[in-house]
Amino acid sequence: MTVSTPPTRADVAAMIDHTLLAPQATPAQVSALIEDARALGVYAICVSPSMLPVRAPGLVVATVAGFPSGKHHSLVKGAEARLAVDQGAAEVDMVIDVGAAVAGDFNAVLADVITVREAIGDRAVLKVIIESAALSDEAIVGACRAAERGGADFVKTSTGFHPAGGASVHAVRLMAETVGGKLGVKASGGIRTAEDAAALIAAGATRLGLSQSAAVLAGFPD
Repeated sequence: MTVSTPPTRADVAAMIDHTLLAPQATPAQVSALIEDARALGVYAICVSPSMLPVRAPGLVVATVAGFPSGKHHSLVKGAEARLAVDQGAAEVDMVIDVGAAVAGDFNAVLADVITVREAIGDRAVLKVIIESAALSDEAIVGACRAAERGGADFVKTSTGFHPAGGASVHAVRLMAETVGGKLGVKASGGIRTAEDAAALIAAGATRLGLSQSAAVLAGFPD
């Protein structure tokens, strides 16, 4: 039996999108987020599109589209994503129409993803938020397959704003099995401890969306 080496603090930091998406966020808080991200050595920051452009040398800048409900017209999501990329975003996390996935209308999910992908072209990484806690296993699989067909680079569990909850080990494992290494898997929503993060990484997460990055990283060895 092969025993995998536990990830180090640096390993985990390199997977983190250090996130501030609260509706009451201020420019001063975004500036503080950037400074924290630099100090922690994380991979990226993720901020609301209205906060762009931001200066964050040495960090990848990510943003969201159709956030948090996903109940925006696909063309609106595409326009939002395109403007964000024009303003310096290198990654866009879009929210699908979760109701379409619940209803089993994966063609609608596919069309949504394609619209945003075409709007940003190959200028940015596209992550597709499926709100896994609100979906059945069948719908998780269908949404992930639609995201892959639509040209996504990642599937992502959650916005962190849905009442059904955030990331779970079960959902991440199912998402990772579905995409089979062809796409990344981002776990987000409710990840507050090193134990949470380690379990999600072991289940197949390749990126973590965290607002409590310092607390999570403190639990990993140097």
